[in-house]
Amino acid sequence: MDNRIERAKEYHRSGYNCSQAVACAYCDLVGIQEPIIHQMMEGYGLGMGCMEGTCGALSGAIAIASLKISQELPADGNQRAAVYKAARTIIQGFKEKNQSVICKELKGIETGKVLRDCRGCVEDAATLLEKTVFQTEKK
Repeated sequence: MDNRIERAKEYHRSGYNCSQAVACAYCDLVGIQEPIIHQMMEGYGLGMGCMEGTCGALSGAIAIASLKISQELPADGNQRAAVYKAARTIIQGFKEKNQSVICKELKGIETGKVLRDCRGCVEDAATLLEKTVFQTEKK
């Protein structure tokens, strides 16, 4: 697999929001065209639009994890549990590294202490996505 983490960071550098950068870097691996993922993830950037919510990079990673693990409707309990487990693993890993999953906390909006910049969040979320969901596809 080529370096999706670098691709995600490049997407972010080129103007994609954090969620778009992560999700678009992996969209071909889940069979979704990039323009669709790009549109779908638009509202998840900037902590779901206003920095109050979950980091957009994490939202992008979890969207891809869901698309990769979930198969079709209706989802059975095992499939749903597998998606939730992957999401929990990604979130926990991100929080352990960065002390928070909330955009404004990561950016230090109220404290003045930046825990992680956006590009770092994109890198961390993509790394955790690869480790959690795509580890068997790595060479």
